[in-house]
Amino acid sequence: MSIQSFDLIFNCSVFKALPAGTILDDSGDIPDKIYLIVKGVMRSYVRLESGKEVTKSLFTPMTIIASFEALLNKIPSESTYECLTDSEIYVLDFTKFKELYKSNTEILGFYAKFLEALVCEKDKKYIEVLTMNATERYLNLRKIIPNIDNLIPQYQIAKFLSITPVQLSRVRGKL
Repeated sequence: MSIQSFDLIFNCSVFKALPAGTILDDSGDIPDKIYLIVKGVMRSYVRLESGKEVTKSLFTPMTIIASFEALLNKIPSESTYECLTDSEIYVLDFTKFKELYKSNTEILGFYAKFLEALVCEKDKKYIEVLTMNATERYLNLRKIIPNIDNLIPQYQIAKFLSITPVQLSRVRGKL
């Protein structure tokens, strides 16, 4: 993407520094923003009827996040997006972004590549959950985010891995 096209996106964005615990989009909200993480770790999660939170994804810097199904279909989100650490982000109004990609083929191409990557990542995560045991998932997470154990609480890592904190302790003890 050219600097001119990048600047069009950048000029429509707002920079924000957020403390840990900040909710970007909450379950039930109809989102209208997309976010680029510059610094920090964030997660998306769903809350079950029992009240239990299930972490769907962890996000690190240089990741674009949003509740895309809700955003694209203008429906309430089933997920909550939360800062796990102090974070810095750029916020982009999705309507403005749509106007940009409708008038700029470079931005449209960037958006298409992003959506392709998003589909591939979802498929990869699905296969990982189906085929890997807890130890393999934990090692894979550490490969993706090498210092994860120092960034967020262990119970958050366990939620992401779909295991209990006790199970995570056992996994870590065997390594």
